[in-house]
Amino acid sequence: MTGSAVRVDAPGAPFTQLLEVARDIASRAYAPYSGYHVGAAALVDDGRTVSGCNVENAGYGVTLCAECGLVGDLIAGGGGKLVAFTCVNGAGEVIMPCGRCRQLLSEHAAASMEILTPQGVRGMDAVLPQAFGPHDLEETRAHD
Repeated sequence: MTGSAVRVDAPGAPFTQLLEVARDIASRAYAPYSGYHVGAAALVDDGRTVSGCNVENAGYGVTLCAECGLVGDLIAGGGGKLVAFTCVNGAGEVIMPCGRCRQLLSEHAAASMEILTPQGVRGMDAVLPQAFGPHDLEETRAHD
């Protein structure tokens, strides 16, 4: 997780609920090494809410970001597409997903997904322009 932590008041549904869920799950993060708790929450196209928190590990490279847990929750719950997303730090401030997590979210985002960022609501194209995705692999296979 990286990004400037700016407190953003909830701009309304669905972000009011998502911020509440993200702030709650951030309090459950396992962050004994960095002390940096992160919680993430998203609305799925079928109405479910999925969430995740960061889980650190003494072998730092195997630490899981909150978004990893969120996508695991999405898939374990039957899949679907994310339509609204936000993540917060341990103080409850809205933060940006790191680049790796933006890629992960992109794979599971609805075309119209909105992300609450420290600078307001943005679409996936604004937070990960020209994203690499399944369509790129399909184009490669078509040329083989």
